[in-house]
Amino acid sequence: MEPDADTVKRNVAAALAEDVGSGDVSADLIDEEAHVRARIVTREPGVFCGQAWAEETCRQIDRGIRLHWRVDDGARIENDDALVDLEGPARGLLTAERTVLNFLQLLSGTATRTRRFVDAVVGTETVILDTRKTLPGLRVAQKYAVRVGGGQNHRVGLFDAILLKENHIAAAGGIAAAVCQARGRHPGMPVELEVEDQHELADAIAAGVDRILLDNFSIDDLRAAVATTAGRVPLEASGGITLDNVAEVARTDVDYISVGELTKNVTPLDLSMRFHAS
Repeated sequence: MEPDADTVKRNVAAALAEDVGSGDVSADLIDEEAHVRARIVTREPGVFCGQAWAEETCRQIDRGIRLHWRVDDGARIENDDALVDLEGPARGLLTAERTVLNFLQLLSGTATRTRRFVDAVVGTETVILDTRKTLPGLRVAQKYAVRVGGGQNHRVGLFDAILLKENHIAAAGGIAAAVCQARGRHPGMPVELEVEDQHELADAIAAGVDRILLDNFSIDDLRAAVATTAGRVPLEASGGITLDNVAEVARTDVDYISVGELTKNVTPLDLSMRFHAS
């Protein structure tokens, strides 16, 4: 579950490029010999995530900055909990502050949101999945946060699994034709197909797909789809899933529920960094 080091480096480099630019003209006013200590605390409960991005930010700004973690990724945190102590050059910590917090707040918010959905379906066998509805450039980071929060990842992008949706089916000439072309062009790659009603479900089963996505099915239609499929093909419910209805959807016995708002509508966790004279 460890984040990819190269991806973390690229994420941080891009964030610092847009924030620091040609130089931090505010931190430049501080004595370059000054050293400080700082602590990051949370102002609300949640699930912590983002260590690697915080560490890489400090590394790229000033290797003299030291971080002493009080929690690990995946830890449940409560209001006013101390998350990490930092010490080092004042200029470096001032420059790193916002980028460190941005990564920790966003990824902790993603992990926290995911954990709420996962907790909501406890007692069922349904797995919570993410989607491709992520912040541009931060997909790997947010998908890592989903795993930290207890969810699982759907495909990473357009390259690692086939998902045939309404427009693919229309362009290919129907469900059977779309699946046949997918199998022929990409043998061995998993094929998932989106269906919108029971008739398309029957066609998808006949086509022999690896997973079927039930798009915006009602609760009654989900139950009917589970009964029709009878375990022959894994079923994924998607569309209009919220914390208010995810438990009811899970109780229909679908195998997966994919939730766009894990990464799309995420609210960053409220964190702050407090400085102390060294």
